[in-house]
Amino acid sequence: MTRRASVLDAIEPQAVGSLHPLDLDALGAIPGDVITVASRRGQISLTARADERIPRGSIFIPFNFYEAAANLPHQRGARPVRKIAEVKYCAVKLRKGGTLTPLGSYGGGQSFTPDPAASPT
Repeated sequence: MTRRASVLDAIEPQAVGSLHPLDLDALGAIPGDVITVASRRGQISLTARADERIPRGSIFIPFNFYEAAANLPHQRGARPVRKIAEVKYCAVKLRKGGTLTPLGSYGGGQSFTPDPAASPT
């Protein structure tokens, strides 16, 4: 739903992964570089962001970018008591480089404007 809020989408049109600046440096990457997050379940590529608030050894990935779906590398299991998907953490490998998925039909900082010819009169 965030991607359909044109103001929010204009602020952050591309998928990002936030990690501690020292972790980013250890990858040989700088903010704005493409990084790939991979597990045995899947991988995504996104733009790196340095954020000192992120604990060392962690990465924060928002869920609102289908071009870099944060649930692809996640565990498939459910929490034992509440039976909800376990999407808060999983072990991943990071590497510098990768290919960003092109933006889809909406998002990418573009406001949605309906086609007047497509609406019934």
